[in-house]
Amino acid sequence: MSGIGATPSGLTIEAVRRIAALSRLAIGDSKLTEYQQQLGSVLRHIKMLGELDLAGVEPMAHPMDATNRWDEDEPRPGLENAILMRMSPEKAEPFVRVPKVLGEGSGA
Repeated sequence: MSGIGATPSGLTIEAVRRIAALSRLAIGDSKLTEYQQQLGSVLRHIKMLGELDLAGVEPMAHPMDATNRWDEDEPRPGLENAILMRMSPEKAEPFVRVPKVLGEGSGA
């Protein structure tokens, strides 16, 4: 397979092997031609994008219009205490007992 020349994208089998090695991907010889075609397709698409006339097009930070939400900090309904007590493996009603995560001896 190493005798295969460049494709229309200019990508050789040796280049695919090199890219795979740099990416730490183990690609068998049987898949090299398939990946050569796929990567060549991606490179041709990128070349097409580079040829677009983008004069007057505003750069975007995000493809969607996004705005920060400034909702009021209000409590929302949660689980009823009776349901929470049934779900909890350890409890000290009306509280749920959880392992200590801060302070001495916690390992945190």
